[in-house]
Amino acid sequence: MKREALFEAVLDKYQVEPDYPWQKLSDYAVLRHRFKKKWFALVYRIEPEKLGLPGEGSLEAMNVKVQPELLGSLRMQPGILPAYHMNKEHWVTVLLETVPAEDILSLIDESYRLTR
Repeated sequence: MKREALFEAVLDKYQVEPDYPWQKLSDYAVLRHRFKKKWFALVYRIEPEKLGLPGEGSLEAMNVKVQPELLGSLRMQPGILPAYHMNKEHWVTVLLETVPAEDILSLIDESYRLTR
C-alpha cells in the first residue's frame, strides 16, 4: 500500500489528515485523533538496517498500537516487526509495501480504537 492511499483511506474514514511535527524528520507523518490529538499511527521512511533487515534504500513503514496478546501472532506475519523506536509491548512496525492493504487498514482501525 502506498502512503498516499493510506492517507486517503484514513481521511475518508476518520476525517484525519497527516501531521508533520518534526522539521528534521519531514517525511514522518503522525495520524492523530481529531479532538484529543492522541497518535494512532506513525508513517515514515526508514533504512532496512535500522529494522534489522538486509537491503539498501529505504522502506515505507507504519507504527500502530495493537493488543498485547496479539503481538506474537502478528510478528509471525511477513512485514510485521517489533515497533521501531516505540513501546514494543503495545506497538508494531508494519512494512507498507509488504503487508496486504486490507490488513493495514484493519490494523489502523484497531489502533484507532485502542488509542481513543
